[in-house]
Amino acid sequence: MGGVWGQWGVFGGQWGVFGDLWGGVWGCLGVSRGYLGVFGVRGGVPASLHTGDAPPDAEQGRILRWILGSPLGGGDEVAPESFLQPHGPHVLLEIGPRYAGGGSPHGCPVLGVTLRRAGSSLRPPPAAALGRLSRALRDPVTEQLYPEPLRSLRVPVSPAPVTTVDVLGSGQRALEQADLELGLAFDPWDVQFYTRLFLAAGRNPTTVECFDLAQSNSEHSRHWFFKGRLVVDGREEPQSLFQRIMSTQSSSNPNNVIKFSDNSSAIRGAPLSALWPQDPAGPSPFELRTTIRHVTFTAETHNFPTAVAPFSGATTGTGGRIRDVQSTGRGAHVIAGTAGYSFGNLLLPGYELPWEDAALPYPTSFARPLEVAIGASDGASDYGNKFGEPVLAGFARSFGQVLPGGQRREWIKPIMFSGGIGAIEDQHVRKEPPEPGMLVVKVGGPVYRIGVGGGAASSIQVQGDNAEERDASAVQRGDAEMEQKLNRVLRGCIESGAGNPISSIHDQGAGGNGNVLKEISEPAGAVIYASRFERGDPTLSVLELWGAEYQESNALLVRPPRLELLQRLARRERCPLCVVGTVTGDGKIVLVDDLEAPVPEGGSHEGLPTPVNLELEWVLGKMPQKEFVLQRVPPTLRPLELPPGLSVLRALERVLRLPAVASKRYLTNKVDRSVTGLVAQQQCVGPLHTPLADVAVVALSHFDTVGAATALGEQPVKGLLDPGAGARLALAEALTNLVFARVTDLRDVKCSGNWMWGAKTGAEGGALVAACEGLVGLLHRLGVAIDGGKDSLSMAARVGTDTVLAPGTLVVSAYAVCPDITATVTPDLKCPNGKGALLWVQLSPGRHRLGGSALAQVFSQLGDTCPDLEDPKSLDGAFRVTQSLIRERVLSAGHDVSDGGLLTCLLEMGFAGNCGLHVDLASVAPETPPLAVLFAEEPGLVLEVPVGAAGQICHRYQERGVSCVPIGHSGPYGPDATVRVQVGGSEVLREPVGSLRALWEETSFRLEREQAAPECVEQEEAETRRRRGPSYRLTFDPQLPGPRVAVLREEGSNGDREMAAAFLMAGFQVWDVTTQDLCSGSATLDGFRGLVFVGGFSYGDVLGSAKGWAAAVRFHPRARGALERFRQRPDTFSLGVCNGCQLLALLGWIGPPREAEAPPAVALCPNLSRRFESRFVTVRVEPGPALMLRGMEGSCLGVWVAHGEGRFQFREPGALAAALDAGLVPLRYVDDGGRPTGRYPMNPNGSGGAVAALSSPCGRHLGMMPHPERGVRAWQWPWWPPAWGSPTAAGGQEAPWSRMFQNACEWCLRWPHGEH
Repeated sequence: MGGVWGQWGVFGGQWGVFGDLWGGVWGCLGVSRGYLGVFGVRGGVPASLHTGDAPPDAEQGRILRWILGSPLGGGDEVAPESFLQPHGPHVLLEIGPRYAGGGSPHGCPVLGVTLRRAGSSLRPPPAAALGRLSRALRDPVTEQLYPEPLRSLRVPVSPAPVTTVDVLGSGQRALEQADLELGLAFDPWDVQFYTRLFLAAGRNPTTVECFDLAQSNSEHSRHWFFKGRLVVDGREEPQSLFQRIMSTQSSSNPNNVIKFSDNSSAIRGAPLSALWPQDPAGPSPFELRTTIRHVTFTAETHNFPTAVAPFSGATTGTGGRIRDVQSTGRGAHVIAGTAGYSFGNLLLPGYELPWEDAALPYPTSFARPLEVAIGASDGASDYGNKFGEPVLAGFARSFGQVLPGGQRREWIKPIMFSGGIGAIEDQHVRKEPPEPGMLVVKVGGPVYRIGVGGGAASSIQVQGDNAEERDASAVQRGDAEMEQKLNRVLRGCIESGAGNPISSIHDQGAGGNGNVLKEISEPAGAVIYASRFERGDPTLSVLELWGAEYQESNALLVRPPRLELLQRLARRERCPLCVVGTVTGDGKIVLVDDLEAPVPEGGSHEGLPTPVNLELEWVLGKMPQKEFVLQRVPPTLRPLELPPGLSVLRALERVLRLPAVASKRYLTNKVDRSVTGLVAQQQCVGPLHTPLADVAVVALSHFDTVGAATALGEQPVKGLLDPGAGARLALAEALTNLVFARVTDLRDVKCSGNWMWGAKTGAEGGALVAACEGLVGLLHRLGVAIDGGKDSLSMAARVGTDTVLAPGTLVVSAYAVCPDITATVTPDLKCPNGKGALLWVQLSPGRHRLGGSALAQVFSQLGDTCPDLEDPKSLDGAFRVTQSLIRERVLSAGHDVSDGGLLTCLLEMGFAGNCGLHVDLASVAPETPPLAVLFAEEPGLVLEVPVGAAGQICHRYQERGVSCVPIGHSGPYGPDATVRVQVGGSEVLREPVGSLRALWEETSFRLEREQAAPECVEQEEAETRRRRGPSYRLTFDPQLPGPRVAVLREEGSNGDREMAAAFLMAGFQVWDVTTQDLCSGSATLDGFRGLVFVGGFSYGDVLGSAKGWAAAVRFHPRARGALERFRQRPDTFSLGVCNGCQLLALLGWIGPPREAEAPPAVALCPNLSRRFESRFVTVRVEPGPALMLRGMEGSCLGVWVAHGEGRFQFREPGALAAALDAGLVPLRYVDDGGRPTGRYPMNPNGSGGAVAALSSPCGRHLGMMPHPERGVRAWQWPWWPPAWGSPTAAGGQEAPWSRMFQNACEWCLRWPHGEH
């Protein structure tokens, strides 16, 4: 393949998005990717690590060869010039970073080589169609075509000048011309308002000010529609939509500590014990402290950027939402995310779905739905994986149909939804107001020319009416490693407690510096100096510096005496920080252009140009409402007509393959669902880890069982028939999902409401008003409130001359405090005592409406009557009774009735439990068609309870006025068990559960083939059909009745806190130490008995797994000396997990012995599936010298894996067999029978010999790819064998992996000077 070892030849990280293109060039045209600069890599790519004007000296060359070469080679594959030369009929086309583009360099600042720039380039030698191919292969924002081999990274500096717009001379016409030239998305109201404003001020605005106003006051930023004056069918509405939504607070419990006023909302939490470092700004031990911690939630969408560039749009949507969590109050903790995707018909090649119309056209300026489904989920997953935020819940929905009225409705402009749950300390809830003299600080990534004009571009009424190049420039680019460094600085501030240096914080998003610096300084005002920003691109104009939405940056207000602590934190985390201005108190925002003559601290800017000089009242003050005149137009509807004689099985063959109903395994397996160690419930449940969980649950601390729960609801297809019903059903779905986690009270539940609508097109504005009315009315009746949310009201796309509207969508994210995270009920049937009773809780009893259902959609129809929730009391009663049953631990399984109807709900419970079921719907009215009973999506619940308790439980629901009837039983267990369904005494279905599950999994596996190695997907598909489930066994007692351990982390590490918690639980004194601490000399390892290298993506793994980290310690004399002294001491042990294991392999600490300077004996290579794998696999503990696993031999245990490069590869033939014989392989992947396996996905990476871990011959050093630190508590396990008993908050919580950490502590205490 060519390129640097360990790097896949994929464009922008998007495997499969360009599948059609790669099919034409991959292999035959020799596409290869590598690293750009003065060094070239055999196979094709100049690797550009530039060291200044002079070539590298011999030592620098040695370092660069080691970094760029294969870890198992000797560096011969690296040379000063590229090996790839044009020959024959081919033309060599080289694409690489555009210096004016994005992304901060991923380098190792401790190597002794100063890197000006590092990036990757792509060299495809095409035979024809060069122009089209070069455009397809490059990102127009961050990459460019190199017409000749690159010799220098210097570029001419020629920033565009600032000009004025002649409003005084030309009036409105001048602003209209500026609107066209700058892409401001002004509407007539904007043009008139700003013309009057500047005429009254008696001056012309600058182009920078016009651009600023367009972003700050765009629909995206100002929410004009929701706050506007609405006239519907000639009648003015008494309240704005925003006022209606806020009114729901009056009916709910007043438990919000933040609402509608910050980057996230928050509800009152609880006191708990949590992990804190003694000194966040330096190496120090962790300790337990009691704190009051509240729960935060935020959600937003990134739809326009995802339509233009799915991967980048989703990464930056995730990153922006993470910064919303960070920037709550005076700083908050990021815990977990949710994600959702709505896209058009997939049109998967070779997988034709009969309801999809391949003849319908799609615009060339937007990504196709298949590219969105793969690329957007890749982007969100990749960003979260690298940052270290698990994604725990979500949705995926596909729709494209020409409605009876002739209008096409489809998500041409897709939805990329990102939600985040977090926590905030009680003492940091309130921001301090800006005061004169406060410093304005930017922390995070440097300024680049990316995301220019995103706020305005996202606000264009019909997407596709903007210039294509301008749309591409408006899309941001993400850098998860920089965000992680930024997060560590902010966490250090939070963990400084009362000494938190942050007075106020805001995240940078739409509008860039211009927006965030105005917001944080309002109303006091500030003066900002252009020269003080850290610029990643010297060619930036002042307009771009002020307006670019470059990522991973926050603005802070800091009092001068507290700046030194903030700077210490930033230096330790190697995170850029710059003081860019001062709060003035004059109510103005002033940008001084001092790029040519920087103003010193305390100096005067008199006489220098001020491209921005605006009264904050003009842009952030109370502005006049906009008026919107709307109509409500009933949709044209037709009754549903199903094929005569349609059987239940034939209907299932379609319904179970619809993306909204089908398995979401293609989404869950590539996203880390265990990082942080705080995850109590993620998407996958049951023995086969089936993605069906209704609710996500997290702990607020590793040392407590109080936590938070969140669940989502969205029903846009039903909203096409009745917008009010669609909104009510979205809320009902969210609550019937949330109900399966124990929460404090229904009236404590708060919701984020996110609205995606083409509200300014046709009759959609009236439909949005109807949806809002429906939602608000139900919220008041239930006592549940909205406390935040966002809107995206340009959900229309230009397709040729037509406007295609997306289905209007409301996503409801319900969240609440969870007093016991161990009490969650999951959908997988457990067959208590061999058979469980199945109960159907009906919220709309006797109704079986098929309008807007999955069954209707798969026959290319909508129908005319959709489900609804006529009686809110039934939902209130069902919620409260179910919660009481959860507290009493009576329920063994539960699931909500939603997409696909009652039958799909029952089948999914059987799929997850890997068991059969017998359903008898005897009480259905004789005139009701069986298909209506089984596929109507009326809201409700299905519960599994012990047979003996069924009657009493039905009675408890009926006492609250809720219909609850027994409908059958679960069992027996196994993939060959039968699903039998009877309706009105007639059998309508009898099939093996494994066969039906294969139908349900089929669409997911087809999508998997677009993003992973097909041969691996085929293995998993075959195994899933016949698997029974893992057989765990214990050969030891995990309960056992301090020494110091250093948890070492590097840039991009993300697994340190859960590791620290695991060692602290085992009795260690745990210290937080960074590689920078070792390099600077602020920490040594001399007093530590243990050293832990944690998981993550050090330096983004851009040079290969752990390559940057290994270089940082290998080539820095102080760090290398500290590690070698530690390794040679006989009283020490080390553990490397995931990225840490990859590091230990590169350093030669584990595996067969080798010569001092010889290449490593073993390295970790990319997974055979060619993608990141997040799985809960089974491993067997093998006999051997590994001291941390003593006494555990023979045990088969479940454990999390989360990696993209976990395949052990040995340099010497026969080395694997020798390691197995010597007992150096202490963990092996096993199948359900406990036998070592190479089958995917039970062996998630394809390691030969099923190797999951490797130890040193002495047994003191252990490297393992699985994450035992994420499984030391029973609630961290996604599936707990029933034979082990149910873990509870009051009972034992320790899981078997805790023994491993206890072994290390016991060894240290027993052998104070080492074992030998």
